[in-house]
Amino acid sequence: MTTFGTPLSPNATKVMLLGSGELGKEVLIALQRLGVETIAVDRYDNAPGQQVAHHARTITMSDPAQLKALVEKEKPMLVVPEIEAIATPMLEELEAAGTVRVIPTARAARLTMDREGIRRLAAETLGLPTSPYVFCDSLQELQAAIDSKIGYPNIVKPVMSSSGKGQSKIAGPDDVKKAWDYAMAGGRVSHGRVIVEGFIDFDYEITQLTVRALGADGKIETHFCEPIGHVQVSGDYVESWQPHPMREAALKKSREIAKAVTDNLGGQGVFGVELFVKGDDVWFSEVSPRPHDTGMVTMCTQVQTQFELHARAILGLPVNTALRTPGASAVIYGGVEAKGIVFDGVAEALRVPNSDIRLFGKPESFVKRRMGVALAFDPDVEVARTNAKKAAALVKPRAAS
Repeated sequence: MTTFGTPLSPNATKVMLLGSGELGKEVLIALQRLGVETIAVDRYDNAPGQQVAHHARTITMSDPAQLKALVEKEKPMLVVPEIEAIATPMLEELEAAGTVRVIPTARAARLTMDREGIRRLAAETLGLPTSPYVFCDSLQELQAAIDSKIGYPNIVKPVMSSSGKGQSKIAGPDDVKKAWDYAMAGGRVSHGRVIVEGFIDFDYEITQLTVRALGADGKIETHFCEPIGHVQVSGDYVESWQPHPMREAALKKSREIAKAVTDNLGGQGVFGVELFVKGDDVWFSEVSPRPHDTGMVTMCTQVQTQFELHARAILGLPVNTALRTPGASAVIYGGVEAKGIVFDGVAEALRVPNSDIRLFGKPESFVKRRMGVALAFDPDVEVARTNAKKAAALVKPRAAS
């Protein structure tokens, strides 16, 4: 039986999140509902999660010395990475020393922090179907890889980035340098390495949320949420819906691939496994060992949101992945470059049938920065998609006058 202490007391159950954006914010809220003392860490002050946590800390999380000093000072029971740009070798060192438990494991955090580690694991160690790929350290290597192995069209991504930043599709030779430059500008860490992938002519792509949680016998059990369909533009999620209709054979393969990857990574919590599907064929794309941006739709569709599932799983509690209703989400973009923006149209958006919105509270807006999300549910998932997009469009961020 898990025992929980009282927050802000000597026996508190303390959890530290490394990365406190909109996804981390929801995890922190879910943890607080279970009586957990929360520490929100980010690279800038007043990040969304810092606004709701018991404690807010601002450090450079890719700096090993800063990360070690903070963990040793705060002494959390769990450290939960919520972004990629973290000094994961230090997390491995702290975990090996017994200083802290890392979610899902320090090894999983290291392998998934860049596309190279997880792609080599999936394709070369586990033998899972993936697109053809080559890692390249220069524009010349990229061109050579395209000419000799990958061909056109293809996809170029930085080995480390988030939310599709730096990702582009190359149609022909004229696009290669532009794609390289874009990848260099969009990577989380500027170390000049990309992955170029052969383009798969898929019918659709899904996120298979996969939960590793303790069963009643104390052993790990794997649970699956209903598949989430999504639309991405330049690799960045713009809308998602659940459930996405799939053939039984494709769904079965998707879950087999998701289980193979997450079994290897180990630990407890939610994993967002991205997959390409064509007919009954399924290809592994990526995995995040944490809640997924496309999974924000679960805030209106599931009995327990992906954030509640993550909180419960990492604390050793039972989980329920049941779908309550079909639904959809649509991103609310900043649309302007400004600090401390205001939002018009919120009441109008909430008059859309069965709709809801979440405004993240980010202190600074960019044209293509996610500042909120609209949600809608309906027995007909296409109606939900239409209403979510309508609600999102009615929210109008602007610079404060």
